[in-house]
Amino acid sequence: MRMNTCNNCSTENPVESRFCGNCGASLAQVCPACSHENPAGNRFCANCGSALQSDVSAGASGAQPAQSAGSTEREPGERRFVSVLFADLVGFTTFSESRDPEEVRAMLTRYFDRAREVIERFGGDVEKFIGDAVTAFWGVTQAQEDDAERAVRAALELVDAVGALGEELGVPELAVRAGVLSGETAVGTGGNETGMIVGDIVNTASRLQSVADPGSVLVGEATKQLTEAAIRYESVGDHEVKGKALSIAAWRATSVVGERGGRGKWEVLEPPFVGRDDELRLLKDQLHATTRDGTARLVSIVGEAGIGKSRLAWELLKYMDGLTEVFRWHQGRSPAYGDGVTFWALAEMVRSRSGIAEIDEPLKARTKLRTSVAEFVQDPEEQHWIEPRLAGLLGLDEMPSGERNELYAALRTYFQHVAATDTAVLLFEDIHWADDGQLEFIEELIEMSPRHPILVITLARPELLDRHPTWGSARHHFLSMHLGSLGDAEMIELVTGLAPGIPEPVVRLIIERAGGVPLYAVEYVRMMINSGDLVLEGATYRQTRELAEVALPDSLHAVVGARLDRLDDESRSLIQDAAVLGQSFTLEGMTALTGASAKELEPKLRDLARQELVHYDSDPRSPERGQFQFVQSVIREVAYGRIAKADRKERHIKVAEYYEAKAPVEAAAVIASHYMNAYQAGPNEELAGKARAALMNAAQRATELKSYAQALGLVEQALQVPGTDAQQAALWEFAAP
Repeated sequence: MRMNTCNNCSTENPVESRFCGNCGASLAQVCPACSHENPAGNRFCANCGSALQSDVSAGASGAQPAQSAGSTEREPGERRFVSVLFADLVGFTTFSESRDPEEVRAMLTRYFDRAREVIERFGGDVEKFIGDAVTAFWGVTQAQEDDAERAVRAALELVDAVGALGEELGVPELAVRAGVLSGETAVGTGGNETGMIVGDIVNTASRLQSVADPGSVLVGEATKQLTEAAIRYESVGDHEVKGKALSIAAWRATSVVGERGGRGKWEVLEPPFVGRDDELRLLKDQLHATTRDGTARLVSIVGEAGIGKSRLAWELLKYMDGLTEVFRWHQGRSPAYGDGVTFWALAEMVRSRSGIAEIDEPLKARTKLRTSVAEFVQDPEEQHWIEPRLAGLLGLDEMPSGERNELYAALRTYFQHVAATDTAVLLFEDIHWADDGQLEFIEELIEMSPRHPILVITLARPELLDRHPTWGSARHHFLSMHLGSLGDAEMIELVTGLAPGIPEPVVRLIIERAGGVPLYAVEYVRMMINSGDLVLEGATYRQTRELAEVALPDSLHAVVGARLDRLDDESRSLIQDAAVLGQSFTLEGMTALTGASAKELEPKLRDLARQELVHYDSDPRSPERGQFQFVQSVIREVAYGRIAKADRKERHIKVAEYYEAKAPVEAAAVIASHYMNAYQAGPNEELAGKARAALMNAAQRATELKSYAQALGLVEQALQVPGTDAQQAALWEFAAP
């Protein structure tokens, strides 16, 4: 006996029934093409002839209900541009054959829960689960311009999530393969919340995933074109699929290479992300746990230079940016000036959150700060208490009198209010250079924010633990990661992914020299490409010289030096100028140092970016307010080390004068560092006086910020500069308790 299922309560009714015998809802079928109501049991619309949802052949025509929840609303059908994800488990049959049915059901439940969680995080609507397959849509209920990109991001994340599930269950062969298609289709009323998707896009997505390798994601041409700014693809050619007269061009999605729309994407090929999947998964778990539990957490990532700390943070940022949930991202670096610049990274975070750019005049900067505080802090009394202290931190006003804990409290309260709107993420880079006050603040922020979703991530070299052996320990919600060297298999994947076609003997030599440090391997490959030892032909690289003729330096500094040697004199001088300015630098700073115009300098700096020596950041509020930054700190170190002392002296003086005119209060320690470096490169009485005065200004600034240990360290540096008895006595008097 044919039955008709009620779309409202799922009760089976005789096909001749007009209304549901359980809930009374109408059983009439609405045509998805013309919205005409048809009697229950009709296979085709009596008005236009389109196939109806109840027809058993609807699946073959691509008609799919977009969700299982019921609704009695009737809206006219319409054409929409949607993206469809179809994913299917691989290895499930083997798993189920040797397991008890209850165990199989429990595994499927975990898989479905995880799949739904991933899809919904990226803004998709789960249409249904059939067996071990899942179908999801983007753009059906609400269209977004980046629907296709979110669908591909979700598919890649689902592949990773199922791989992790297989590890948890002890079934390493468990994997998922997925297909993503985008295109225009009919969305009509189907008696549920999201309506019915009509067209062959669903079936084609299913067919596309069927030809994908386990653990991979294939997309169609339209999806690839819409998303290639942020997703890296490999062509897998044309495929003939069941039910299609013409073959389908397909591409394999390999990785996310930028924020949404390609923001932050490197101008050159980004090295593959390898060997850190477990650590990235832990970071993602900490992120979502922070939101779920509404409590602050601290993740400390420690590793040698070039081991992959910054790359891990970049992967997390790309992941976060694709989610529908909003996160408040803050990023700041502790520059390597002397014993550290007091609260520099925190000041960068406040500037970024307030939208204060380097070019802003003080009045404009104060207005932006006031607006930011008012946006997040509703209580006028709190606003009047927090704002002056943040202004003092940024050097926009004098710091109000009071103890250091008042500045800590103002900063902490500000970030807590930010987190009250959306989860706040604070990334502190290079905290091995940070002053003790900043480290103390981070630990206090975690301890005193038990009901605020704030995730703090710190990146540091092992030297941090030499200074603070107990860093982060005995704290609630603390996770420590130590990044070690990569294994040979991971290094092979890195090298061959960066330079496809590179001969195996060269790969082995690079891996032997790199010692498991990703940066070393990447720099070796870049050096060989720049020297012409590897030449790109089509999509692969060809070796141009015999291996015995290829000279690979023994150290990373030598590798970087070899790359710098291949620059022309003008480019080499330019990168040395940049090295004096710091790890990050602006076009304005470069014009002040070189005397050249921005119009002259920008194409030359872009050329250095194409050679993968510096990276361009389009965000003017980036850490250290820089628009350019060195790809790795070791490149800056090598470039700086090659500057002759006389040239180094003149360059440091120019940079100090630039900061004196630009930010005399906030950058007091930076100014002092440059004058001190100039004095050490070419001592004379005039420079001694400037260095001593700048160090005293920096010490006074540190005192205003209640960073007394920092102030004493600066005074000790000033005492090393020869001066009169009266000058030395004044320094001792300042340092006296």
